[in-house]
Parts: sequence; structure tokens; C-alpha cells
Amino acid sequence: MLEWWPDFQHHFYISFIQADRWKNYLSGLGNTLLLTIIALGIGIILGILVAVVRSAHDQQDSTRKKNPVLGFFNSLGVIYVTVIRGTPTMVQLMIMYFVIFANSRNQVMVAALTFGINSGAYVAEIIRGGIMAVDPGQMEAGRSLGFNYPSTMRLIIIPQAIKMILPALGNELITLIKETSIVTVIGFIDILNAAQLIGGKIYYYTMPLYATALVYLLIVILLTKLFGMLERRLRENER
Repeated sequence: MLEWWPDFQHHFYISFIQADRWKNYLSGLGNTLLLTIIALGIGIILGILVAVVRSAHDQQDSTRKKNPVLGFFNSLGVIYVTVIRGTPTMVQLMIMYFVIFANSRNQVMVAALTFGINSGAYVAEIIRGGIMAVDPGQMEAGRSLGFNYPSTMRLIIIPQAIKMILPALGNELITLIKETSIVTVIGFIDILNAAQLIGGKIYYYTMPLYATALVYLLIVILLTKLFGMLERRLRENER
């Protein structure tokens, strides 16, 4: 039963210990997390802007004339969401890196911008769905108290919508972290690319790739638990 142990020790040594290769994984993981954090920030900002514009357009009084400026920006939002959600993330990344920013070699910012724009389309629909799910009477109540539209959204509507959309936002963050692994197509050294490079050097991919999968799994489990704790805390506050 222990015949596999010497082979395991040897492969573990050449995959992680020899030449301090564990540092390569750690550096790749740092790049993955950095990329995710920047992309998440871009995605949330874009998502909120698009969601608020589209929600404001949808909530206009049907008995009155529509705001043409709001209609224009709503159309832009619809096109943005449709195009981004309708094309593969890898294709978007390659267009951004090899076409739009062909003269730039700042892989972090190009990749972060790509993933941020991609995530923003999904976040926008998640937030818009949450805003539209809030009872319309809440908006009317806020306006009757003297709040303008932005204040009513910020103080009344958004806090209620967040409680409803938190699970979906958590899933989007988890999806974003896993999707960043495709940056290998532009040569960015994330944790997966680090594992591939090490596997190529030692002519053995099994342990490096299993280790990478385990790291992603642990990150997802941790995030799932954190979002679960946050959801329970919000439910307790409602009581």
C-alpha cells in the first residue's frame, strides 16, 4: 500500500520544494487576487451605474412623456449588457489585449478592465433585478417624505435591494475568480499559468494542476462561508 509514497514524495518535492517553486504558486495566487479585486471594483461601479439608469428608465410614469436623455443612456446600457453577456469572456479578453490595447503590455490593467467590464454587465442585471423587486410604494414613500430620487435610492431602495441580491452577487464574485484563469491566453502569470510553467519544467503536470484546483476550491469555500455569515447577519438585523 505504501508503494506510491516514494513517488508522491518525489513529485511533491520537484513540484513545490525544489528551486523554491512554491514561491511561483504564491506569486501567481497574488496576481490572481489582485486581478480579481481590481476587476470587482470596476464591475461594481459599472453595474451600479447601469442598473440605476435602467431602473430609473423603467420606473418612469407611463402617463407622462419619457425623458429622452434617460432613454438614450438606457439604450446604451441595453446594448452594453447584450453584447457583453452574448460573447465569450475569452474572446473579449483577446480583443482587448491583441486589438484595442495592442500597444500596451500592462497585462494586469488590460485583464482587470476586461473582467471588470464583463462582470459589470452581470452585476447590472443583478442589481436592477433587486431594485425592481422592491415594492414601488417604497419609492413613493421616500418621495413623499421630501427625498429626491438619488436620496431615495441611496437611503431606502438600495439597502433593501442589497439584502435580496447578496447571494447572486456572491455567486458572481466566485464566478469572476474562477474566470480569471483564462488570462493564461495572454501570458499573464496567475496561479494556473504558474502551475503550467512548472509542469513544463518538470515534465509532470498532475500535482501542479491538482494543487491549483485545490487553491481555487479553498477560496470558493471561504467566500461561500463569508457570504453565508453576512446573509445571516442581515437577516438578524431585519428582526
